[in-house]
Amino acid sequence: MSKSQNDPGIAAVLSLIVPGVGQIYNGAWLRGIFWLIITPGFWLGSGGTLGWICHFIAAYTAYSYAKKRR
Repeated sequence: MSKSQNDPGIAAVLSLIVPGVGQIYNGAWLRGIFWLIITPGFWLGSGGTLGWICHFIAAYTAYSYAKKRR
């Protein structure tokens, strides 16, 4: 499977599990590194609340990026 045909569902699940991995799966390395660095900071800084929000935002952006590239 080429990078332009990544499955949006897989990208979303990967980023929901570990924010940033779905972006890396899509080939967007800088976006992936951004989420990998930012999300733990929000987890620690907010006691978890913003961490969950970051997880969902990362999953949504990975999904939409993969869908747009299809």
